[in-house]
Amino acid sequence: MKAFLGMGLLGSNFVKAMRKKGDEVQVWNRTASRAQALEAEGAKAFENVTDAVKGADIIHLTLRDDESVDEVLKNAEAGLKPGALIIDHTTTSVEGAIERTKTWKAKGFTYLHAPVFMGPPNALESTGYMLVSGDQDVIRKAEPELSKMTGKLLNLGATEGKAAGMKLAGNLFLQVMTVGISDMLALAKGLGISSDEVQGLFSEWNPAAAMPARLKRILSGNFDQPSWELVMARKDSGLMIAEAEKAGAHLTVIPAIAAEMDKWIEKGYGSKDWSVIAKDNI
Repeated sequence: MKAFLGMGLLGSNFVKAMRKKGDEVQVWNRTASRAQALEAEGAKAFENVTDAVKGADIIHLTLRDDESVDEVLKNAEAGLKPGALIIDHTTTSVEGAIERTKTWKAKGFTYLHAPVFMGPPNALESTGYMLVSGDQDVIRKAEPELSKMTGKLLNLGATEGKAAGMKLAGNLFLQVMTVGISDMLALAKGLGISSDEVQGLFSEWNPAAAMPARLKRILSGNFDQPSWELVMARKDSGLMIAEAEKAGAHLTVIPAIAAEMDKWIEKGYGSKDWSVIAKDNI
């Protein structure tokens, strides 16, 4: 028997996938109607979280943040089966994941943080990526359950909290990329370039393919053989900002990048590869 707490878009689709595989699942959500909607899939909904976890060997959570995870688990504690495995897919702080692992172990339960790079379609189709780290014996025991839920289970090693940290780092990249796309569309619109034309460019040109090589170069710490000099990159960012200002287009990330470039040019790195601006973070 499984219990699943948190019936947002991700949790709901995880439950639907579990039901398709024949799993018995008890569900709970703060807004009861969201849990009740899963009864059409064969899940059993409960209005009280303590009742929802009774008899469950494994309890999954997809909640909002550290505070909600702590609150829900505290309220569910009285109904937990001795020795139950708690698997938390919530994006949380590193400290929170470490503390919960320690706290629930002391209470006789196993807590494993397993955040995901998955959207609702991935949860339904059991694709995407799931991250784990910490006690390797715990991970080995949980692996059969977790592997059924995802396309790839990434074991990041024995360090507690590393999965939480890697999830935050990955989400940061996704947010920066999305705001970069927004800036690009704003500039293109200001220059009279349609969104269809922009999409056409990226159907032919895939800059994401260069990401592993760019990361490798940055991590090497060698910026002496530039493919794009910092001063030239700064010149281009200046053109972007100027064109956007003329068109009345708002840019979010490029002005900040330009300011960072200026700092490194002032330090004397203008002739280096422009990726030198990441030097202090290696």
